[in-house]
Amino acid sequence: MVVLRTTKNEKVKYVMKKIIGVLFTLLMVAACSPEVGTEKWCKNMKEKPKGDWSVNEAKDYAKHCVLK
Repeated sequence: MVVLRTTKNEKVKYVMKKIIGVLFTLLMVAACSPEVGTEKWCKNMKEKPKGDWSVNEAKDYAKHCVLK
């Protein structure tokens, strides 16, 4: 029987890698914004201050939300 010996430091590194991987995945999923032109996107843009809109966002809002 082969016994694998791991040090406490190796275990900590393994657990930290797993935690970082899970956090990265959660951030990637949570950071996704709704697709331009969807109802959710229009609602988010309506709530966003107009001064914070980019030119492209204003154009897309007019095209997809106002002129439907």
